[in-house]
Amino acid sequence: MTSKLDDFRHRLATLLIDLNRDGVDDGEAMFYLGGTAIRLCDLAGKPSWSALKPVLTKADYNRLFAMIDKEGKQLLGEGKTKPAYALQALAMSLAASTQNEDATIREGEKLLDAVIDRTVANFRERAQPHLNKAN
Repeated sequence: MTSKLDDFRHRLATLLIDLNRDGVDDGEAMFYLGGTAIRLCDLAGKPSWSALKPVLTKADYNRLFAMIDKEGKQLLGEGKTKPAYALQALAMSLAASTQNEDATIREGEKLLDAVIDRTVANFRERAQPHLNKAN
């Protein structure tokens, strides 16, 4: 029987494999990931996802995780898989940050956060200027 920690390691590894194999080449999914992460970073006044996570209080973490869970379920129910996928990546990153004692999860978290930070930087550089012009 596998433990919850083993199950989480497996889910994190599966997400990282998927991101590296197909996800980073899926512009729409990465647009949603970067856009969602930026919205959260900007609310907290932080430049990146990896800068945001350490300043979250336990209450912030719980609210954010609940919001991601609720929105993700709603998006999946509406058949919007790419925005839900983006939220899943953020949720996995948040959950990984609570498993500091596990070296494998810490490494996976670093890799996942690097992908998220890259999408934030790409969104800021490429998409945000165009969105600002439209407003």
